[in-house]
Amino acid sequence: MRFLSCLVICCGVGHLSIGSADARDPRQSERPNVVFILADDLGWRDLSNEGSSFYETPNIDRIAAAGMKFRRGYAACQVCSPSRGAIMAGKYPARLEITDWIGAAEGNEWSRNTKLLPATYRRELPAEETTIAEAFRDGGYRTFFAGKWHLGGKGSLPTDHGFDVNIGGNHRGSPSGGYFSPWRNPQMKDGPKGEYLPLRLGHETAAFIESHRDQPFFAFLSFYAVHAPVQTTQSLWKKYRDKAIAAGPRPTSRFLIDRTSPVRQVQDHPLYAGLVEAMDDAVGIVLSKLDELGLTEDTIIVFTSDNGGVSAGDDKATSNLPLRGGKGRQWEGGIRVPYYVAWPERIRAGCTCDTPVTGCDFFPTLLDLTGQQRRTNQHFDGVSLVPLLSGQSLEARNLYWHYPHYGNQGGEPSSIVIRDNWKLIHYYEDGHDELYDVALDIGEQSNLATTYPDRARALKVELNGWLDSVNARVPTPNPRFDAAVAARQQTETLNVRLPLLEREHAAFLKEGFSPRDGWQEVPRK
Repeated sequence: MRFLSCLVICCGVGHLSIGSADARDPRQSERPNVVFILADDLGWRDLSNEGSSFYETPNIDRIAAAGMKFRRGYAACQVCSPSRGAIMAGKYPARLEITDWIGAAEGNEWSRNTKLLPATYRRELPAEETTIAEAFRDGGYRTFFAGKWHLGGKGSLPTDHGFDVNIGGNHRGSPSGGYFSPWRNPQMKDGPKGEYLPLRLGHETAAFIESHRDQPFFAFLSFYAVHAPVQTTQSLWKKYRDKAIAAGPRPTSRFLIDRTSPVRQVQDHPLYAGLVEAMDDAVGIVLSKLDELGLTEDTIIVFTSDNGGVSAGDDKATSNLPLRGGKGRQWEGGIRVPYYVAWPERIRAGCTCDTPVTGCDFFPTLLDLTGQQRRTNQHFDGVSLVPLLSGQSLEARNLYWHYPHYGNQGGEPSSIVIRDNWKLIHYYEDGHDELYDVALDIGEQSNLATTYPDRARALKVELNGWLDSVNARVPTPNPRFDAAVAARQQTETLNVRLPLLEREHAAFLKEGFSPRDGWQEVPRK
């Protein structure tokens, strides 16, 4: 087995220490491989090992069980492009100026009837940023990307930011042709008609691993799943339709309105469950290839999601309970995500950690784990999690979010600071604050801002100081806002949209259900 001479890990017994990586060229020693797996829109509660009794994810669960599970792992934003940029650059989205999904309307082009106009934002990952892929390529690694990019188009594709190979990464945030070939994706050749996208990406990643088995590699598998459109095969639909029926009567209402939007309260969407399983199968393809080649012990595996599950937008496909809200929203359901780091025989299997960590932390952590020199001027907002991976602690710090936009899922323009168990949310529409103890109130039901005014004020001062330090852009008043129209829209949501949603989602469980375009037959390998 290859070993990293500068790294000694005795998790739970001693400590994980980094040697003099700054004093040597990392090309001169053998290093572990890295497989980074990023799901799209996968909720914290969408995995078996996180408590779901409906979805089945044995392969992703295997990663969680093989290393450390961070129970308070956070995406850097409640929507995709900003959190993906944070992973790539090690910086908060506000510092990168990528604060909304790329393609969202901004400023005066905004047409919705809202009190504010969302802030403007940058629409591609800046060329001057040194990405995690560039750092690994500089360190002698072969770099590979497959799947969703959504950080710019021509001139800002994965191959422009350090990846030697790009399969499928482009400017789009969802699969142009859906989840079955033909893809309509200029960065990926079509497969046989009906080929399932998650499996294709898994096989592409496994093929790259096999062809580079004798040199260190950094492979980034970035699923389009489980982003809308939610599509699966007839056999998987039937499996989960039958499972939902067998579970017994459904609640009277699948959806409840939480402030601005209907939010799903139950996990019983059979199409979504099938897409989750297909993604898990693709993860299994990669893990099996590592096993087959004898590379598992020498490979660091990361698994996470770019934001919380979609409970109130797109296909409203999942429930994040007991977390409040979901993708696009400012509560825990929008930002808390699965967050696992595994390295067999180096990180003790079955470790858990309750320290809050963020997507910015992957960059310095993976450099440390692979014995490379830190790039402190680049991964400015991330910290190395190596102490936590050895059972030690980190110096206390704040985590920050800034989303000066209206999410498609009902999210409101807001900024957030978390310190330990305390979470403060500041809202830009009316300037009010919410304060939660997320350890005692995981569902964020009790606003403690007036109960603990001193704590709320202190966190607000720190949040404002951080916003100033990153020159955060803020929303502005919308001169076209019509309060009467807004009231009618809310009434329509309650009386028209909500009943329609209930009927649509009940139909997914009816015998003989078929999607609008019919079922796709997936070719056999």
